[in-house]
Amino acid sequence: MPPHQRSRSPRPLNGPLETLASGEVEIQGRMPWSSNATFLVTVAAHRVPEAGTGDGPAGDPAPSGPTELGAIYKPIAGERPLWDFPGGLYRREVAAYELSEALGWGLVPETVARDDAPLGPGSLQRFVDADFEQHYFTLLEDERYHQALKRMAVFDVVSNNADRKGGHCLLDSDDHIWGIDHGLCFHTQPKLRTVIWDFAGERVDAADLEDLQRLLERGLPGRLTAHLRDDEVAALERRVTRLVAVGKLPEPRSDRPYPWPLV
Repeated sequence: MPPHQRSRSPRPLNGPLETLASGEVEIQGRMPWSSNATFLVTVAAHRVPEAGTGDGPAGDPAPSGPTELGAIYKPIAGERPLWDFPGGLYRREVAAYELSEALGWGLVPETVARDDAPLGPGSLQRFVDADFEQHYFTLLEDERYHQALKRMAVFDVVSNNADRKGGHCLLDSDDHIWGIDHGLCFHTQPKLRTVIWDFAGERVDAADLEDLQRLLERGLPGRLTAHLRDDEVAALERRVTRLVAVGKLPEPRSDRPYPWPLV
């Protein structure tokens, strides 16, 4: 696996997560082809230099200019009711990010919950400037990406992803694969629907099993469990425990193993 697809470095101060959490949100437009109301926004915050590097007395930080990034905003007000998932899908977007971080996998772009966004409570996720000609099926043609895609499959099993379309795998300019659109995850009942069945029956990589085992030993962090119900947290723990015990990716078991559309 390329080094960039292994665990990510610690989040820096004044990084995307902090900007998403506290910056000023401005809607730029609605994203096309989304089943729920999804918006492209910019988030602007003021970057504060590290102590001792500013222009003030004794190197105190001086005021700095704004930093801005693109983000995807999913407000609860724009969610269409589903019979099998409760409202507040945006919280699952945040939980997916926190699960990825807890495992050290860096699969999900920085994501936060905001109550003060323009259309009310929702999630903000850093926009990935990706090569949108690429998706799971094109990436699968290049063996360099197989381990990263297999890890995505592991992530989908433990998060119980009910909607892993091919277009939810994005390749950025650093050759890193990101997973997006995790609103339909963490159900208590088996819901796995994904296009990533090419690794079914294969052994989970040893390093990934170690990360999953470490997560069980440390316990799920509060930053993750805060966005899920107690029964969903328990179901997540059971899925991780089972995958560690079995050590292999599952075969399709339901009569609807694929999402639609596929991309």
